[in-house]
Amino acid sequence: MAATKQLMDYGVDEAVDLFVLLKAADVRTAKNGKQYIALVFEDQSGEISGKYWDASPDDIENYVAGKVVHLQGKRENYQTHPQIKILHLRLTHPGELSDPNAFIEQAPMSRAEMEEYITQTIFEITQPTWNRLVRKLISEYADKFYTYPAAKSNHHAFQGGLAFHTISILKLAHSVVKQYPDLDAPLLFAGAILHDLGKTIELSGPKSTVYTLAGNLVGHIVLIDGELVRACDTLKLDPQAEDVLLLRHMILSHHGLLEYGSPVRPALKEADVLHQLDELDASIMMLDTVVEHTEPGEFSERVFAMDGRRFYRPSTTTPQPPTAE
Repeated sequence: MAATKQLMDYGVDEAVDLFVLLKAADVRTAKNGKQYIALVFEDQSGEISGKYWDASPDDIENYVAGKVVHLQGKRENYQTHPQIKILHLRLTHPGELSDPNAFIEQAPMSRAEMEEYITQTIFEITQPTWNRLVRKLISEYADKFYTYPAAKSNHHAFQGGLAFHTISILKLAHSVVKQYPDLDAPLLFAGAILHDLGKTIELSGPKSTVYTLAGNLVGHIVLIDGELVRACDTLKLDPQAEDVLLLRHMILSHHGLLEYGSPVRPALKEADVLHQLDELDASIMMLDTVVEHTEPGEFSERVFAMDGRRFYRPSTTTPQPPTAE
């Protein structure tokens, strides 16, 4: 039996006919004064945008983020970006698949696997203050940490993406520490685990993800620093002690540049390494996604988060060595 075709399996100019989740539905006004809905369709293969023109009040009420719909249309490209030309759209009928969770992309690791990796790494944080703070905050935010995406879009924007992104950085950090043993491994690991934990407050969750009020007004970097200071108060630790300040600096500087949202630039070796590993993992994830959906021998759509560059997918691939048994 052939596998069911998913959203990202359709080629340019191919007719689209499937059930999808509305990840986003923003009502806008066209130049002619009529309202339309800027939609983002999603299933476990990825997401594509489309515009529902001349939307009626009923359409605006029905087609909202989080709803499952039946979509008929055509896959097109607009200025190198994939989109769906909508020919027909409707809500699901009774008996049809309507559970939004069935359409949300999942992390490639199970929650149990991710929890095991994080737990084992926390054992490697041998500095007592950092260990206590990491344990407390991860324990408090565990349900969100292991289910939330790492972003609304761009990289690791799937269920469990936040923990998976964190683990990817930790795996890189383990390799870097082996290459450069003078690095403070416990500090690097502690900073890596906590660096994006504020996204559990900044984002609304894995389904139809949006920024919360706190996310828009404050941002995840400052939010988690505030939570770390609060944890210090609970644990009777001094937030101005040097060891705590080192960990706070790891978090506050991990975006690298002030214009990218960091209140301070990295001033520790470990902080600069964390910033670079964070950039590396996010960039590779974005490239994997865009290149995977590009035909061999063609250039990808422009990647806004990477200076609007397009990336080439070679028509020939290098054979991979066999995996050791």
